[in-house]
Amino acid sequence: MSSTPHWVADPAVLRTHLAAASTRVAVDTEFIRERTYWPQLSLVQVAIGTPTTTEPLILLVDMLADGMAAALAPLLSDRSVLKIMHSASEDLVALRQACGVLPDPLFDTQIAASLAGVGAGLGYQRLVQELLGIAVDKGETRSDWMKRPLSPSQLAYAADDVRHLFAVHDALDARLQALGRAEWFAEDCARMVDVARRDESERWPHLALRSVQFLDADGQRRLLRLLRWREQQARRSDRPRTWVLDNDLAATLAREAPDDAPALERLLDAHPKAPRKLSGPILAALQTPLDDEADAPPPRTSERDRKALRRLQDAVAARSTELGLPDGVLASRRWLETLLDGEDWPGMLSGWRRAQLEPVLAPLLAVGSGAEAPV
Repeated sequence: MSSTPHWVADPAVLRTHLAAASTRVAVDTEFIRERTYWPQLSLVQVAIGTPTTTEPLILLVDMLADGMAAALAPLLSDRSVLKIMHSASEDLVALRQACGVLPDPLFDTQIAASLAGVGAGLGYQRLVQELLGIAVDKGETRSDWMKRPLSPSQLAYAADDVRHLFAVHDALDARLQALGRAEWFAEDCARMVDVARRDESERWPHLALRSVQFLDADGQRRLLRLLRWREQQARRSDRPRTWVLDNDLAATLAREAPDDAPALERLLDAHPKAPRKLSGPILAALQTPLDDEADAPPPRTSERDRKALRRLQDAVAARSTELGLPDGVLASRRWLETLLDGEDWPGMLSGWRRAQLEPVLAPLLAVGSGAEAPV
């Protein structure tokens, strides 16, 4: 029999419940991010183990009620309590913005499943089915969590998102220990929390746009300037990036390079959703060099680039097979491209991944993209 979740909208009641938390809790969030840059946190689900029952106590914490963020924050930052979450990266951003702290230490069950060889990028529903043989309803995935009161189906869905996390944690932790990968896993979770804490924007956002390959070097620099400005503007105004300036218009402006306000306004007039009120800052962004723009790597579009990347991918795939890791866990295409761009084992490729990959990738990186690999 599943336990009935408790709706909590009073900070004092929440503090009383959380005082019973022992060494671990399960946490999930519901938020809306369709019309804003920052997620609007609506609900936090917390499961607490109880000494008298096998079912956890499930709290549905109304984050729209006054004082709830301050009441929840001490639990999130309490390093004596493990926070079990699934695919937590976006949840971390929502919790940081609302509560000012991050759930630390973290046990992310999606990361654990990948390192334990269960599967990469598994959703919560599939993971629970794989490990526990339990079907979880996901019918409210795109629900409106800002409305009140929430429907019975919303409440049931929200509760189920933490109901099984203790059992999933037990199964995955045992597998990680048996494989000797607990330290790898701890490193990945700590890095995820650290990334959320530092809150750094993508350094070279223009490289993710396909249109960058059709721009000359000056156009690429202008596109980088625009996208850096857009990121800052989106954060300040709390609006989605593409609402500030969409990708196609950014590429057009970078290519056409208007040199004065009338020329820019003519380009903006040709786009129905162009941000005409921001024409001044847009022109300034286009024309103001960035301190580090000369360091930006070029887009990788040539056949030589593709061959160099393929050699790395093949080596990673072979090593992943040896380790019994799912595709994409050891190194993604994007991470490998940063290596080819000359960065020294950045971000996720540091630590245990570097130890596993450097012996096989170092010879290929030494060859570089300017010559064929030795036979």
